[in-house]
Amino acid sequence: MAMERTGLKNIFSSDVKTEKMPVLFIGHGSPMNAIEENEFSLAWRHMAETIIRPEAILCISAHWETNGTFVTAMQKPKTIHDFGGFPAELYEVQYPASGDPVLAEKIKKSIALADIILDDKWGLDHGAWSVIKHMYPLADIPVLEMSLDYNKATKYHYDLSKELNTLRNKGVLIIGSGNMVHNLGRIAWDHASDPEFGFDWALQARDIFKKLINSGNHTGLINYGILGHEVQLAIPTPEHYLPMLYALGLKDDKESVTFFNDKAVLGSLTMTSFRIG
Repeated sequence: MAMERTGLKNIFSSDVKTEKMPVLFIGHGSPMNAIEENEFSLAWRHMAETIIRPEAILCISAHWETNGTFVTAMQKPKTIHDFGGFPAELYEVQYPASGDPVLAEKIKKSIALADIILDDKWGLDHGAWSVIKHMYPLADIPVLEMSLDYNKATKYHYDLSKELNTLRNKGVLIIGSGNMVHNLGRIAWDHASDPEFGFDWALQARDIFKKLINSGNHTGLINYGILGHEVQLAIPTPEHYLPMLYALGLKDDKESVTFFNDKAVLGSLTMTSFRIG
């Protein structure tokens, strides 16, 4: 049964009680997953069916890098088609979820580590809508995005995420959307017909990350630069990795981590995703 809405303008009120929301890290992969019915999109849909209905969604997407940390604050975020070379059908997709300026302002005031900048220009990039449209196809839950400050080190992003923790008790579902292993420069197009092909280094890097996650060694994940050659190949640039650190920063000590969509695609990407709580 869907959870009755409490009214977005009131979700920070002390008298509003909601069950603590889980946190998701989603390996979003190709934008084509937005319009395909495959094992990944079906798993996203199933995940939405297994958790309580959120009051709002905050997505930290690999596809919004900025100078500073921004949060979308418009009432009607646009659907951004931030990619090229795909079928026309994909560019026709719209995800008309509302925003929530009141919640954006509350997030700004609740964070001490950064001077959050409220944004009225961005919208929802495919790191957000390609996943969320499968989870909540009616687009009837407000969606906000938080950007990645490309000037900051990994520890900053991890620490910043901890300041979002109160949102989990206010009905806000926080999603980190990226890819644990993401090296577009080494995609194996010659293995496109093999849906589960992964280079040895990609699978080894994934297994290193999963081992550290399962052991609770977040320091090792923050300092990924010393984890070896396989990990360096897996993370040539950090933007798809950082959303995972945002998710992990929100994990309480006693919470479990459940992996899903744990497969490689095109050799150099993994769709590995997890739920916290």
